[in-house]
Amino acid sequence: MRALVIGGTGGMGQGVARDLIKQEQINEVILGDINIDPDRVQDKLRASKKVSLIRIDVNDHRGMVAEIKTADVVINCAGPFYKTAVAVARAAVEAKVNYIDICDDYEAVPILFSSADIDNAAREAGITVLTGMGSDPGTNNVIVKWFANQLDRVDEIHLFWVVSIAELAGAAWDHSLHMVTGKIPQFLDGKLEYVDGGTGEEVATFLEPLGTCKVRYVGHPQPITIPRYIEGLKKVVIKGALIPAWVDELIKEQKDTGFLSTEPIEVRGTMSIPYDLTLKLWDTIPDNRDKGPAASGLKVIVKGERKTKQVTYTADIVGRMAPGTGLPASIAALMMFAGDVKVKGVVAPEGCIDPEKFLAALLQRGARIHQTETITSMLALQQDV
Repeated sequence: MRALVIGGTGGMGQGVARDLIKQEQINEVILGDINIDPDRVQDKLRASKKVSLIRIDVNDHRGMVAEIKTADVVINCAGPFYKTAVAVARAAVEAKVNYIDICDDYEAVPILFSSADIDNAAREAGITVLTGMGSDPGTNNVIVKWFANQLDRVDEIHLFWVVSIAELAGAAWDHSLHMVTGKIPQFLDGKLEYVDGGTGEEVATFLEPLGTCKVRYVGHPQPITIPRYIEGLKKVVIKGALIPAWVDELIKEQKDTGFLSTEPIEVRGTMSIPYDLTLKLWDTIPDNRDKGPAASGLKVIVKGERKTKQVTYTADIVGRMAPGTGLPASIAALMMFAGDVKVKGVVAPEGCIDPEKFLAALLQRGARIHQTETITSMLALQQDV
């Protein structure tokens, strides 16, 4: 198997590559990026005979198609994905090579599913376009499916995450600001609605060292994709937080005062976009500011019914962001190569990934998932009323 990782010299791309090079069935891992400075690549990858570097520009369609044709699978880790996912997927389909991304921006998803030159063309070519196969979306989608398979009916899904800014760099900052601007999708009362990003504040408790955090509505793909594969849902909401708490509070103030506006304004005779300036300044946080623990966390809550009883499942994971995002994409690529992913065309993780096989592989790689199951008798509830 020859794997091409686009955005390969970034943190998430290298997270994918580190796992791939350990696998016997992998002959070569090509790190494709616009920046191919070898010093960006971690020592373990530079030392591996399986790893090579090539320059790829996601804005160069013909160049991407030519390089993708040489691979068995292309894994897109080049964010922000509201700018790159559609372009790279379109190139992969034209090259007739299976595609995986770790897209966490909701805007790309409807385009991927509705574009004839992506979805229909992929089906005709017999290839898979798997979108959102990172941590969130990705691992938590598969956990949702795992829990849903154990229920007769699923009513509500609540997805929470928290990321420390000690783990943020590059395109991740763009995504972090972008996902709370404007109207974002949430699945409420059985239908897709658009709410103000950064609202809907509530408190969620994560595993240590993350603890209790305030989470708010964020723009991720799951409210769009999960109802495609699990029928009868009343709610799919996703909320997130950046820690320490001062970060989200400052972002909220920036949003309220126009610093996250994408409308050009004139400053001393020059047209500027406030969002671009704000994004640039987030890369210059003073060293003496608290940046939190080097850890991120997920919480999945699935509520439904089994044999006339109300059941609530929860799952919690804590770990580092790069391996947490890279491992799922690597596992999915290996499952695809082994023939375990049979759906052709555009699909999300909950629509094609076998939860048992995926979670077994994730646990073998050292992941720890804390699960709970709470069962309430429907009859007891009626008696209480």
